[in-house]
Amino acid sequence: MKTVNRLRRIQDFGQSIWLDYIRRDLFEGELQRMIEEDGLRGITSNPAIFEEAIAKSDHYAESIRQPRRSHSVEDLYWELAIEDIQRAADLFRPLYDELNGQDGFVSLEVSPHVARDTSATIRDAHRLWKQVDRPNIFIKVPASEEGISAIQKLIEDGINVNVTLLFSLSRYEKVAHAYMSGLEARLERGLPVDRVTSVASFFLSRIDVLVDEKLEEIMEANNAQSDIAQELYGEVAIANAKMAYHLYQEMTRSQRWQKLAQEGANPQRLLWASTSTKNPNFSEVRYVEALIGPETVNTLPMSTLEAYRNQGEPALRLTNDLPQARRTLEQLAELGIDSEEIAHQLEVEGLQKFAKPFDSLLDTLGQQVADAGVRMRN
Repeated sequence: MKTVNRLRRIQDFGQSIWLDYIRRDLFEGELQRMIEEDGLRGITSNPAIFEEAIAKSDHYAESIRQPRRSHSVEDLYWELAIEDIQRAADLFRPLYDELNGQDGFVSLEVSPHVARDTSATIRDAHRLWKQVDRPNIFIKVPASEEGISAIQKLIEDGINVNVTLLFSLSRYEKVAHAYMSGLEARLERGLPVDRVTSVASFFLSRIDVLVDEKLEEIMEANNAQSDIAQELYGEVAIANAKMAYHLYQEMTRSQRWQKLAQEGANPQRLLWASTSTKNPNFSEVRYVEALIGPETVNTLPMSTLEAYRNQGEPALRLTNDLPQARRTLEQLAELGIDSEEIAHQLEVEGLQKFAKPFDSLLDTLGQQVADAGVRMRN
């Protein structure tokens, strides 16, 4: 008897699996195989992923040597990235059409250097949306304070948005309201809302890495709080995600959302990101197993995806133990660990973690261009 693919079985619980990885050699058959066999329903990318793909492999060398339309090294980067996004989007287009625009998306992020500038974010997102020219893409916009207004405007303009770098429940609420406000503005302009959509990407492992460091300090103190810290160790990110999903359910039951749904609006699904386990003492699929639930997405790096294919046990768990999830966050505060401060620190670090590889990639790409003797267009 043939075993059902564990990744594909996750679909039975209403969750889509996306790949958090892109590289040109995927288009030689591997990506199509994953769509067909694993039930893969999308791809996410970011500057760090493209640095790994372009600067640390030879899969782009031939393209770099070709005469380009680029005026600068940064233009060349965007050309290469957009070509990859277009090819991936075209492979997912049949799925997008089959599911009536509910899935089959590929994400491309705005420049990390515009994250603190609302107007620049809007301009960059419009540029990328126009250049990629595919309906089944998301433009990734960081959930910084400056990004909130940009998200609302982009949704109003009909641009699909993947809201990235979400760490706190309070910021998520702002993101969700920005999405609804953008849809409402479209309706006020007499524009349709049925083909505009968004995901809100909640990061997981980065939260535990930072929080667990603080919990370890409390555990070492060997006092009354040590046992509580031990209980919370490795549990905060999942608890945070479960509470975010609870907020999502509350908002989609609200009268405000129901009015939008009646006009054909798509819910802003929660997407679980940063899902590779950093602590070797934990299961490498812990951020997949615990958070399977309806109307959600989990984007996995290749190693986590392969691990789940081999050892996953799909089941509906996202709504389990909600009182315990709430208590976990309450106890964290009782220990003096401020979740909002954690979120702010992670947001700052997250923007840096995207800017640094972006700049590094441009330096490497510039050297590759020089070595190849390629001249930029004047």
